[in-house]
Amino acid sequence: MGKAWVVLVSGWIGLAALAASAHEMGHEMGHGGMMMHGMDAGPMAEDGRVSLHLAAPMRMMQKRMMREHLAAVQAIVGLVADGRFDEAAKIAHEKLGLTPAMKKMCDMFGNNDFRTMGLAFHSQADELGKVLKTRNLNKSLRALHSVLNSCVQCHARFRQ
Repeated sequence: MGKAWVVLVSGWIGLAALAASAHEMGHEMGHGGMMMHGMDAGPMAEDGRVSLHLAAPMRMMQKRMMREHLAAVQAIVGLVADGRFDEAAKIAHEKLGLTPAMKKMCDMFGNNDFRTMGLAFHSQADELGKVLKTRNLNKSLRALHSVLNSCVQCHARFRQ
């Protein structure tokens, strides 16, 4: 049942990524007023999240990083499904962990709450890498859940 569950989770992540990509593409293309159920939401429709007020180059860099993080999570899920825990741990540390480059990136943001959440995410990813090395599927899935919870919480609170 473990492998089937991991494949199911991987599918959910893929669907979430597809939905997020479609949503972001609409914003990047300057859709100028998106029609939703017959109502014009407009390009600046508020969704209740805190804007980071990023300049265009920083916004594009941040979107690229989020896509890279999502690809890393997808790779981790696939590797765990194949029983390749050590490779998954390496990706968790190198692509998601609190490397000096990631710390520097987080320090570039002016919003302290966003920076704090980002640093916590990267620290949780390092913990995920440690747990993956134990090769314990249930503990690994719990650690991955914690990492993904950080993603969900941050995306629920902030927008570009």
